[in-house]
Amino acid sequence: MEFRLGELFCGPGGLAVGAKRAKVYSNNTKFSIKHVWATDFDKDSCATYANNVFDGNHKQVVCKDIRKLKFKKLEEISEVDALSFGFPCNDFSIVGEQKGTSGTFGPLYKHCVKAVEHFKPKWFLAENVGGLRNSNEGNALTNILNEFEAEGYDLYPHYYHFEKYLVPQSRHRIIIIGIKKNIGKTFLIPKPFSTNGNQLSCREALSNPPITFDMPNSELTKQSPRVVERLKHIRPGENAFTADLPSHLRLNVNGVKISQIYKRLDPDKPAYTITGSGGGGTHVYHWSENRALTNRERARLQTFPDNFVFHGTKESVRKQIGMAVPPNFSKIIFEAVLKSFANIKYRNVEQNLKNLQRPSI
Repeated sequence: MEFRLGELFCGPGGLAVGAKRAKVYSNNTKFSIKHVWATDFDKDSCATYANNVFDGNHKQVVCKDIRKLKFKKLEEISEVDALSFGFPCNDFSIVGEQKGTSGTFGPLYKHCVKAVEHFKPKWFLAENVGGLRNSNEGNALTNILNEFEAEGYDLYPHYYHFEKYLVPQSRHRIIIIGIKKNIGKTFLIPKPFSTNGNQLSCREALSNPPITFDMPNSELTKQSPRVVERLKHIRPGENAFTADLPSHLRLNVNGVKISQIYKRLDPDKPAYTITGSGGGGTHVYHWSENRALTNRERARLQTFPDNFVFHGTKESVRKQIGMAVPPNFSKIIFEAVLKSFANIKYRNVEQNLKNLQRPSI
């Protein structure tokens, strides 16, 4: 059984790589996912997606602002059985103004609801930041779930810690699985593979196998002598505010002090969250070398394969990597969906967002 998957807000392809890898077998039947189209407004992301996911077939990626996109254009490429989307998180993130559904990007989730209404997939996967739980005084997530449920779907929202699922990075996200009510299938939250004692460290991720600077997307960030001098005083796991810095290297910052500013990785722990934007001091810093990580190293921490080539400028590539869903994690979730349809039992845990206060539809 092969599901035809369409993807909105596709980014560079973190969900897609995981979906392509996901396969399960039951009673001599193979359950898998085939990508048929994707859409995003960012040209570099579209190029990255087309070249890596669709082997260079750019006709399967529609590069257009979703507010101006007609779903008929996607239908002309292929019908779909499933949808996936990581709707924009800018207004839900704890880093920012937290405008929620009142912001510029927050309301864009409604286009995902419209897509579910239009295509009527058997199932869908939605992804967003943990800040969604508290946006609009806690009402944003409830309202979003109500709108998806009103389209006739059983919903399985859960707040995942990716470092517990073979990702060498502390990254926490909400994933919502929706399954059409009349299908009679139930999704279970897959049990984490690792605990605090055996999580994948960033040293292991970046060293096995070694990364060389001749790999794609390995351009070094130009560090000023002052930054290099500052990094010499910051130990692994410390940042510019917790390290014992000489007075001339301290940052003059009033108010909130962001913990990731000039923060070195702790080589024996998962990396801290890889982000897609930010000014000086937010590029993620090596534990022993006095430099920021390359995009290839950040892609490794996001579990992209080394032969996955990102297109665009160095800053564009940084943004694409930081906004993506780690493929190792998405594979686990997609395989859990496939197991649900194949009636395969698997180890699971209780939903941690199950008891949200929501009126029945």
